[in-house]
Amino acid sequence: MFYHVSGELVVCESYFSVIDCGGVGYKLSTSLNTADSLAGKLGERVKLYTHLAVREDAMELFGFYTVEELDIFRLLLTVSGVGPKAAISILSILTPEKFSLAVCTEDTRAIAKASGVGSKTAARVVLELKDKVTSVASPVRTESAAPIKRALPRSSQKLNDATDALTVLGFNKNQILDALSGMDITDMPLDKIIKNALKHLGR
Repeated sequence: MFYHVSGELVVCESYFSVIDCGGVGYKLSTSLNTADSLAGKLGERVKLYTHLAVREDAMELFGFYTVEELDIFRLLLTVSGVGPKAAISILSILTPEKFSLAVCTEDTRAIAKASGVGSKTAARVVLELKDKVTSVASPVRTESAAPIKRALPRSSQKLNDATDALTVLGFNKNQILDALSGMDITDMPLDKIIKNALKHLGR
């Protein structure tokens, strides 16, 4: 129904923002990552990508600072037992790139740190999404796989390749996650990703 909302940011709280669009204030539930991106922009024109969640008793509009975060949110909603609140909670502690890395490396502990998300739910997220995350490069598109293909067109496969290479070198998943999680790999070639990770790992 709505693809994005664009207008003056009039309210910015930890878990929701209000954007004035032609005199109408749209309240959008947001992740902490989106709230951080909006910090300091009160009174400025901003744009949030949106998802409208419809229940029998209510409708709630969710806003995301990037298309990538919106796509990961929608992908999380395909997981059994994960609703909008849990998805927002996960995206409040993990950026789309870090979430992809956690899924690729089966780091359920990183996902389970989200408020209201237990170890069983985190394991289900990894189980149900790992193939969708790692199949980004696949020419076969499905409706459920399409969002992640847009969200992580370049980084996901490189994360997989770098993780595989570092695993062969004897590092465990937690070490690899720690080495890669703070790295912006969007335009970084694979060999440089591995070299930078090895520097972090003391090699």
